[in-house]
Amino acid sequence: MLSAASKNEAFGVYVHWPFCLSKCPYCDFNSHVRHAAIDEDRFARAFAREIETTASRIGGRDVTSIFLGGGTPSLMQPQTVAAILDAIGKHWRVAPDAEVTLEANPTSVEATRFAGYRSAGVNRVSLGVQALDDASLKMLGRMHSAREALDAVAIARRSFERYSFDLIYARPDQTAEAWTSELELAIKEAAEHLSLYQLTIEEGTPFFGLHAAGKLKTPDEGLARDLYDVTQDVCDHHGLSAYEISNHARRGAECRHNLVYWRGQEYAGIGPGAHGRLDIDGIRHATSTEKRPEAWLVRVEAGGHGVVADDVLNSEERADEFLLMGLRLAEGIDPRRYQALAGRPIDPRRIALLREEGAIAVDSDGRLRVTQAGFPLLDAVVADLAA
Repeated sequence: MLSAASKNEAFGVYVHWPFCLSKCPYCDFNSHVRHAAIDEDRFARAFAREIETTASRIGGRDVTSIFLGGGTPSLMQPQTVAAILDAIGKHWRVAPDAEVTLEANPTSVEATRFAGYRSAGVNRVSLGVQALDDASLKMLGRMHSAREALDAVAIARRSFERYSFDLIYARPDQTAEAWTSELELAIKEAAEHLSLYQLTIEEGTPFFGLHAAGKLKTPDEGLARDLYDVTQDVCDHHGLSAYEISNHARRGAECRHNLVYWRGQEYAGIGPGAHGRLDIDGIRHATSTEKRPEAWLVRVEAGGHGVVADDVLNSEERADEFLLMGLRLAEGIDPRRYQALAGRPIDPRRIALLREEGAIAVDSDGRLRVTQAGFPLLDAVVADLAA
């Protein structure tokens, strides 16, 4: 884990590349398919411009992590990635040990391209594998096979010291036995980090309509809980305990960039549809940019940035966000920080009741954390504590 000093000083930069080869039916992220060639040089200039504008607004920062997300950032040419990272380094000081992650899909993984990303400054990749059997991949709308996914993981292993990949579980017709076998295989391939997400049906996606029509059946609540328990047990057995509700890692291999979010720290959001949390003159701002890629591009070229929302968070909003994000972590939160943000403590009666129910624990140093039994009820636990 990060030292206490580096926790306090963490500052991340998130860069959103919004393009994909195809739109997955479960995905509600800001991703877009374009059949014509993308003008990467133009987008790279716009990214650099928005970075410059953001830096001029917030002043000097020491960047501890950079995350190139999407979309499918591995569709970018390595020189585009290099240009973006160079722009960040031009306007902020990048720590010598900064974590620089790039998301990749197995369909766009090539050894030569990965070598180019490494030369550009990327030192960690996160692969969108999603499943390790072909029938599930087809159902999820993925364009790669299980074999291609494992080949991509092998390329990542040869190219980078640090890599991770995602899997989706609680899929239609999935059994606990099948998920156990799939997870065992994943852990053999994963080395240090896995992101394991339960399939959720998001409004506005093709899966939402199919689910509403009864044409897509997901596991019932009991089976979903069994699959969650299998996930924890198998990962714990192999030394990849959950450090966040959906993320598992060996000690010291946690994704440092995502910890910035969950610990309520500061980060800049660059690119179409990116969100940020910026401290300006001691005030926390929640920013978001224009989602439509071409509209974002025009805004940046005309005015230097694509920001369409810049909201000042009051103390109560900051405290609620800190609680919501921080309790996702196995390490939990320091209630004193919540009190400093909110101007009031968490109600001790609510803490006592949730402790009695086994949903939360209070450590010897006073930290408040959700138990493994409480994690499946996380939203209700957070709502109760925030009330």
